[in-house]
Amino acid sequence: MPATIRIRRSVHFSLVTLLSLMLGSFTDAQTIRVDMTASHSTNSFVPTEALGAGIDRMNANTVEKVFTPETISRVLTAGWQTVTYRQNTELFAEAWHWNPEGTWSDPAGQGYFTGSSTPGESIRHSYGYLLPHRGSTRNDGTGNNGYSRITDGDLDTYWKSNPYLTQAFTGEDDSLHPQWVTVDLANSLPVSAIKIAWGEPYATKYSVQYWTGDDPIKQPTKGSWVSFPGGVVTSGRGGAVTLQLAASPMPVHFLRIWMTESSNTCDSHGSSDKRNCVGYAIRELFLGTAAGNGEFYDLLRHTPDQDQTATISSSIDPWHAPSDLGPTTREQIGLDFFYGSGYTRGLPAMIPIALIYATPEDAVAQITYLEKRGYPISYIEMGEEPDGQYMLPEDYAALYLQFATALHRVDPKLKLGGPVFQGVNEDILVWPDAHGKASWLGRFLDYLRARGRLNDLSFMSFEHYPYEPCKIQWSSLYDEPSLISHIMQVWRDDGLPRNVPMLITELNLAWNSGESFVNTFGGLWLADFVGEFFTSGGAGMYYFHYPPGGVSPGCNESFGTFGMFTVDTNYQIQKPTSQFFASQLITQEWAQPGNGVHRLFRAGSDVVDPAGHVLVTAYAVLRPDGQWSVMVINKDQQNAHTVRMVFNDSSSGDHFFSGSADFITFGNAQYQWHPKARDGYPDPAGPAARSTVAARADTAFEFPAASATVIRGKLGEDRATQTKKH
Repeated sequence: MPATIRIRRSVHFSLVTLLSLMLGSFTDAQTIRVDMTASHSTNSFVPTEALGAGIDRMNANTVEKVFTPETISRVLTAGWQTVTYRQNTELFAEAWHWNPEGTWSDPAGQGYFTGSSTPGESIRHSYGYLLPHRGSTRNDGTGNNGYSRITDGDLDTYWKSNPYLTQAFTGEDDSLHPQWVTVDLANSLPVSAIKIAWGEPYATKYSVQYWTGDDPIKQPTKGSWVSFPGGVVTSGRGGAVTLQLAASPMPVHFLRIWMTESSNTCDSHGSSDKRNCVGYAIRELFLGTAAGNGEFYDLLRHTPDQDQTATISSSIDPWHAPSDLGPTTREQIGLDFFYGSGYTRGLPAMIPIALIYATPEDAVAQITYLEKRGYPISYIEMGEEPDGQYMLPEDYAALYLQFATALHRVDPKLKLGGPVFQGVNEDILVWPDAHGKASWLGRFLDYLRARGRLNDLSFMSFEHYPYEPCKIQWSSLYDEPSLISHIMQVWRDDGLPRNVPMLITELNLAWNSGESFVNTFGGLWLADFVGEFFTSGGAGMYYFHYPPGGVSPGCNESFGTFGMFTVDTNYQIQKPTSQFFASQLITQEWAQPGNGVHRLFRAGSDVVDPAGHVLVTAYAVLRPDGQWSVMVINKDQQNAHTVRMVFNDSSSGDHFFSGSADFITFGNAQYQWHPKARDGYPDPAGPAARSTVAARADTAFEFPAASATVIRGKLGEDRATQTKKH
């Protein structure tokens, strides 16, 4: 039994006693209080719909090895239910051929590809095609292959903007969707002139601008774009144009060409397809100074690789050819292979469509194909990380509505959503609009709302990678509840309606793995995240990554894995990691497996350290079987904590676990990781410890140091409460 602390006037505390109080060694005051008032329930979820996992693009030589019945059977024991198919091609600025069979828009066998919607031979593998009219040297996803055609040194190649962002497809004036190119000189350099080798179509109205702040991409609100004195053109005629931007050289680090009106002349692919004749194209840029005799001194590096002077473009034309097939060492799992594997458990799956580098016709064909096959679809995620592709929200929104219109003609019941933000902890900001608004999500929602199309957004999705790789400390664990609850509130503050659910469609500690993923920290973080996410109103989450991928180099020479198992060189499962046991704790102990409704209630803890960190967090759920289940995470590395648990109903008073209660705990006593480069291993390697407790009103539960525990049982009232009632 824990000691009782009562402060009386006659008691004199020694310094040792005071220090003991500060350090929490007297624990009677330690309590978890659950607000079980029915009307105070914060959320509800159904496990088969809300507790999911993701399957991403894989190395081609591993796909067949991790899609075996033996491996899948072992993976499913983690308990995750619904699955999301992750699309990776757009992170590489590629066009996804979800079906290798299909038709090209150009009879010559090139152009815009539409996969066949007619089921035929089972699709087991699919790949991405590099875009030949790319305007970005690199993007902020994983797409560090390819390069920009704007500074590649070849006048026969060119960047071209996405034709679907022009009036011919949006029905709106092109000035509402200005297209742009930025140039990063790496340092401030003297600039007074620019030479633009325009392609077809070219800009007839454009402005050449410089940035007044530090970095317009990473800090878009800390500076502004200012047009050069000689940088405003209102009647451009294309060709090779040299502009004297300023009378004398001025220091420039970042430059932007802002294009608002097109010549609508046709590119090198001809006039038979209107998509070839809208937007903007640039063959090459030259930037520097010009002498009085007209001689140009160029500062840019022109090379067909990522060592070129870096450029970023607002969009890219998805035109391509068979010869643009990207590396086949990584593949998107074939959709038939995916659905037939067993990973989906036969449940509806979240399916992506390519949007940023694709066509509505191809998206329609993909969903038509899946429906003809009879594959169940829960949600359709529209595109992939537009923030990582540096798209302005109005451009993404314009594409979103075009694709939504086309898809809802196929099936009005389809649930569409996005934008699949990268894992961030703060609002995503972009260059302020004419009204000074800089919130990406806020402006995206404004665009849909202004056109009466907010109902086309059935859910809002984002990724959650809360910690910066290589900087994860044990103390980082204290931050997770506030990080996830904060960013969810940010999205609501941006204007996301309360009736639009939030889904996290990829999640783990960070976007680069390390030892924190596989030691006890990773399991505790996962349990803490899931509890707070659902308590704060989340609708569904998808653990990343479902199939085993093996231990690989991560941060600070440590090794880790996005996954729940270690594997041998042939990708056969060896040992479970901490996140496997945390997954089981969440899906099979905290939640009741199945399709019953679980109701969440807020739980507060007064177990804190001297710095105010909450050391013990708790998440309470009322399960369909009538049991109360509380998941408790003790983040104290060194100390167990003995805590009483009180459930308060505003109308009936305090309640407590009563009778036999299940006590399932996972921590250092059950699991310890031993780092050994790629051969790291856990020993002990689980499972969680199970016991029963004879609980009553005065029972105090001991939670081991660095552990996640589920207490589950029925509630009763203490005698005092019963006496008051009678």
